[in-house]
Amino acid sequence: MAARVLRPLPRLKPFHRLQVILQHLKMHKQTDSTAEVLLEKRGGAGIITLNRPKTLNALNFSMIQQIYPQIKAWEQDPETFLIIIKGTGEKAFCAGGDIRVIRDAVKAGDRLVQDFFRGEYTLNNAIGTCKKPYVALLDGITMGGGVGLSVHGHFRVATERTLFAMPETAIGHFPDVGGGYFLPRLSGKIGYYLGLTGFRLKGRDVLKAGIATHFIESEKLPALEKDLIALKSPSTENIADLLNSYHLKSKVDLEKEFVLDEHMEKINSIFSANSMEEIVEKLKQDGSPFAIKQLETIKKMSPTSLKIALRQLREGASMSLQEVLTMEYRLSQACMRGHDFYEGVRAVLIDRDQAPKWKPAALEDVSDEFVDDCFKPLGDNDLKL
Repeated sequence: MAARVLRPLPRLKPFHRLQVILQHLKMHKQTDSTAEVLLEKRGGAGIITLNRPKTLNALNFSMIQQIYPQIKAWEQDPETFLIIIKGTGEKAFCAGGDIRVIRDAVKAGDRLVQDFFRGEYTLNNAIGTCKKPYVALLDGITMGGGVGLSVHGHFRVATERTLFAMPETAIGHFPDVGGGYFLPRLSGKIGYYLGLTGFRLKGRDVLKAGIATHFIESEKLPALEKDLIALKSPSTENIADLLNSYHLKSKVDLEKEFVLDEHMEKINSIFSANSMEEIVEKLKQDGSPFAIKQLETIKKMSPTSLKIALRQLREGASMSLQEVLTMEYRLSQACMRGHDFYEGVRAVLIDRDQAPKWKPAALEDVSDEFVDDCFKPLGDNDLKL
């Protein structure tokens, strides 16, 4: 790799400036194949590689601390024309945040509980406001934190191996990382359905749902990356043209109907309800096999998470990304203070008994006052973007 020329540092707040300085000092280490995230410049492209294949490239705080200042530095660099983010291994782009660590941190009274979510949402905002074209290659599992690393950028490329989901209500959390911004903006009420039930979309369906912008075969990704790197001083339009050329040649599942097509009328009707109780009632009244399946799924989710998530999505529909992330930071801290997040992580990831004991155990026992409290500003501790 060519010797790296350090660019003048961008004007940033003191904390962010310090992060950028540290990043420049650490940069030579970041192409070490054992690093958790690899940061390199190739041609006119800055490339971020999530490098924890054994944990499905789960995002931890140290990775956030490295990626954020690098994006900010590349954004200011006249020699960087686009940013590419991808994951190592064949299984995952990024399966989410490293929530076991967060759970342990809360139990230990560690500041990581504030720092992780503050850092993650600040990174989500940096991606959403990035002035350089940002291309996410979603090859494999893309859930939770992995969605936050991709969905707010200009381009999201799905492959036949992409598996997208926002499964947070199953672990006593809510569809965060800007889920309150992008989910309600999907067609009809599909975003509400995905956010509340954790339904998984695969392959081309991620494109058809409006989450990915392009679809190509997984085996073509190395060629696409090479062509992106080879572009000379490209504009966003040049990059779009290249992605379109690959996309148009892709024939995998081209004729296949969108997995939710036959259910969209029901989804749009049922998930437009004003409350979780009303959604449940509508599903019961519908009584179709699809509705019964959704009822079974919803019964497994944290009632508290469902109520928080529905309000988050309804309010987020008319908010800016920054307002949504500020709201979600408040909700993240409320979930960390509660019971269900720990119980959900225990049941799903630690003991794996898949039998969480939620408190409260029923939707009607989660009061409006409790939900209101979760949305209250945190004063000096609020997320400031």
